[in-house]
Amino acid sequence: MADASEITTPPPAAKLLPVAVLLWLAGVYLRIPILVAPPLAPFISDELGLSQALTGALTTLPILMLAIGSMPGSLAIARLGPRNTLALAMVIMVAGSAGRGLSPDTVTLMLASAVMGLGVAMMQPSLPALLPRWLEPRHLAIGSAIYMNGMLMGEFIGAGITLPVLMPLMDNSWRATLLAWSLPGLLVAAALFLPRRDMARPVRKPSWLPDWKNPLTLRIGLLLGLSGSLFFGLNAYMGNLLKQQGNFEMLADALFWYNFAQVIASLLMLKMARYWVGRKLPIIVAASCSVIGTLGTLLFTGWWAIASATFMSLTAGILLILLVALPPVLVPSQETGRLSAGNFLVGYTLAFAVPMIGGLLADWGNDARYAVGFIIAYCILVFPLTFTLDLRRQKGQPQS
Repeated sequence: MADASEITTPPPAAKLLPVAVLLWLAGVYLRIPILVAPPLAPFISDELGLSQALTGALTTLPILMLAIGSMPGSLAIARLGPRNTLALAMVIMVAGSAGRGLSPDTVTLMLASAVMGLGVAMMQPSLPALLPRWLEPRHLAIGSAIYMNGMLMGEFIGAGITLPVLMPLMDNSWRATLLAWSLPGLLVAAALFLPRRDMARPVRKPSWLPDWKNPLTLRIGLLLGLSGSLFFGLNAYMGNLLKQQGNFEMLADALFWYNFAQVIASLLMLKMARYWVGRKLPIIVAASCSVIGTLGTLLFTGWWAIASATFMSLTAGILLILLVALPPVLVPSQETGRLSAGNFLVGYTLAFAVPMIGGLLADWGNDARYAVGFIIAYCILVFPLTFTLDLRRQKGQPQS
């Protein structure tokens, strides 16, 4: 077993850099295809005559597919290996995302959105499953932080530069803009085969269905649901909350800082991953702060409410990275994809369902605070799980 100084020493830049770049680029494509839809939605709606529900589905349908597609991803990892699965998933993602830009009608657009969501969903468990094949055990935490930094940067890039930067370069065509975001993903997929390790398929067929007997499957999944419900839910209802408070003109600034906080979270985790990943206290603190920040959006108004939402986004981003980074460091490499897929199945199902139920309550009570209150209630219900997580390495995990 390596001593503590070796474990906490960052890997040499020259050794990690090529793999880090690939992990980061793959992470970017976990979110850019999904989050370019909101800024482009008005233009797509005008041309294809979408209803409000269908316009919203451009974003919510891929999020739902993140849950549904986790099991096909797990199956592919068991049969093809994580590298091949990640490359295949990226091709599927690009086909769906580019297909949206070529869609002649609403039905084709929604089918392409579902295909794109399936590709992203298959990418999600592939990345943590790939880490133990590409990195030494003591580098797993920083590897997780790198691709999650790419993912959260992708959220900010997709939402932030699509309209002011990329669309003018594409002659203000939403179709060309979608193609410009999508097609470079094929180059990333091809580059995944440059590292000369783990090129082979699995020599045996490991299990791929979630292991519900493993407490980590459900517990990490429920806590991922906490992080996702807070982030996606408050993102969805921010406008209604500010309008209800008489501060709707602050929405653009609120959304900027809200999404920028996720970038700060990912940068912070690049620095702190090797100290925080695999420890219970950071998870407890991040979950607590996320709930407290959300409560602040209900108790305060104006800039204090926006600051509370931004604080929640920051801590929920940290919590997300802490949870997603657990499978590679807790279970054997052949079990990592299976555990991650089970976590994402549970987590994204809840991240879709909890805010949706909250929205129904808000419609019933004609008060956006009901939606946020329901999300907080779910979070309080599952918060005790942070104390019961068993973060010891399971049998068969390589030791550093």
